[in-house]
Amino acid sequence: MKKYLREIEVSGLILTAIGIVCALIWGTGFGAWACGFGLLLLLVVFLYKAFHWKEYERENKQYIVIILIAIAILFIQMIMRR
Repeated sequence: MKKYLREIEVSGLILTAIGIVCALIWGTGFGAWACGFGLLLLLVVFLYKAFHWKEYERENKQYIVIILIAIAILFIQMIMRR
């Protein structure tokens, strides 16, 4: 799995960014699915790296910030659309 971490990470980041942009432009329905799947991929990478914390400490802190920001943006979007 270690050799595929970078590909999974990049895919997750791209899907999360696409989901956020789609949520801003077209609404939360379509964007939430893309962003949710991207966050799920990032979560898989984060969990792997969490079990190897000393080796990936810097990246883990970045993932925590990225995931929290994406969740906050989608949450704000859902509140504003009501």
